[in-house]
Amino acid sequence: MSVFWGDFAFYAGCLLLPTTRYYGLGRLGRRLATRETVLRCTAHAETERLTVHVPRHQWQDQRWHTSEGKLMRRRQFVQVATGAVAGALLPTTASTPAAEADSAPFGDFKVGVQSYCFHRFKLVEALRHIQAMAVKHVELYPGHAPLESSDQEARSLRSLCLDHGVTPLALGVVRFTKDHGKNRQAFDHAQRMGIKVLSADPTTDSFDSLDRLVEEYGVAIAIHPHGPTGGGKLHLWHRAEIILEAVEDHHPLVGTCLDTGHLIRCGLEPHNLYLDPIQQIRVMGSRNYGIHLKDNDNKINRNVIVGRGALDVPGVFKTLHDIKFDGCISIEHEANPDDPVPDIQACIEVIQEVVRTIG
Repeated sequence: MSVFWGDFAFYAGCLLLPTTRYYGLGRLGRRLATRETVLRCTAHAETERLTVHVPRHQWQDQRWHTSEGKLMRRRQFVQVATGAVAGALLPTTASTPAAEADSAPFGDFKVGVQSYCFHRFKLVEALRHIQAMAVKHVELYPGHAPLESSDQEARSLRSLCLDHGVTPLALGVVRFTKDHGKNRQAFDHAQRMGIKVLSADPTTDSFDSLDRLVEEYGVAIAIHPHGPTGGGKLHLWHRAEIILEAVEDHHPLVGTCLDTGHLIRCGLEPHNLYLDPIQQIRVMGSRNYGIHLKDNDNKINRNVIVGRGALDVPGVFKTLHDIKFDGCISIEHEANPDDPVPDIQACIEVIQEVVRTIG
């Protein structure tokens, strides 16, 4: 075996390690088992080249080369790796319930991360973290995907997400007023990025404009409640009943993106308004277009891992299943903004266990 094909066989196996863990690979498996150097492979959007990251003392900054010494493009690598490795695995790799659960860790739910969790990070850094957590969807916040982006910038943002294996499903929270031209800018941006839901904070005089825009673009408006806003005041759209009363005579694509954490925060002093997120979801019914999944401990007024505060996580997911919710469930955790990954990962593990339990 040539040097190139020997190392290629080693690295091609990297693509399959998360699920096969060397089993059934024969000689390739033994070769892989003796080289505990593989950490991860990252596709660089700006060059479309594949770089393998390994410890500094071994194989540092290795890149894929053909026998002619030219750098192998990512698409070429995937095509060759698929043929070279998949054939060797087919006779010995069997589907099991555990393997199927790993391939769909959230069942039929579209679970993502609200990129505001990483508002102190650049978008590319946020996407790397999200990718490492094996989450496939994201709701972008405007700080990561500015509404004033040009056509090319918007398409580049989408490509950057997709290059990290993450699909943008929603964007928000976006302010809307009666200014139809400015409102259209947000819809144009959503269309360019392939986004179908805009989490929104509209003024009461914006609905005539929004009715026309959701009809034209097929993009839903999902009103987001912010709970207590300071100074003893509650956000205008702090509960489902108020939102539903405002939208029920408007276009069906005007609905809500309930934030479970902010609903819980309405129970803080001086409001003492105890809202059940499950009941609030049921109130909105088919007009639920997004969910910000968040928990809060009102004793200390701080976001906590979902399920450790007041949020009934199994109840939320059962209710979303009952109403046939098809939107993005965006994990949003605002505690520890300088290092949000451990808390988000803990939330993911809670959700995965809930999904396994409720089937």
